[in-house]
Amino acid sequence: MPEERLIRGHVGIGPKVTGEALVADDYFSARYDLDRIQGVFSRPSHKLHGKSYVGKVLVLLGAKGGVATAWMLRNMVEMRRAPLALLLNTANPIMAQGAAFADLPFMDRFEADITKMVSSGDQITVDPGGGLVLITKKR
Repeated sequence: MPEERLIRGHVGIGPKVTGEALVADDYFSARYDLDRIQGVFSRPSHKLHGKSYVGKVLVLLGAKGGVATAWMLRNMVEMRRAPLALLLNTANPIMAQGAAFADLPFMDRFEADITKMVSSGDQITVDPGGGLVLITKKR
């Protein structure tokens, strides 16, 4: 039987989704860390460099970057080159606005460090409206 764990966070935005986690103990900038055309992390110093984020639940430490985040997230959704959802320990208002503008499921402020509770490959159900994340550990 798979191991499941329910994690509480701040009530987020966007629809409920389920998908595979992509996790790193690193920060996230839509503008400087991603290649929006190829759908991969492009900054060489990022811990997910070369990995595809498309259709994955991104689980990272926090947000960084400025106002370009909003239009970049929306553009990625329109191009079908977006993550499925964003889970961050801490986010700035610009990241929240960007996720809302893109209709991208988004949550932050978890009861513990989310990057330590989830591993890449785990199945994650993100329920932003309920402030809940269900983690099904990969075997």
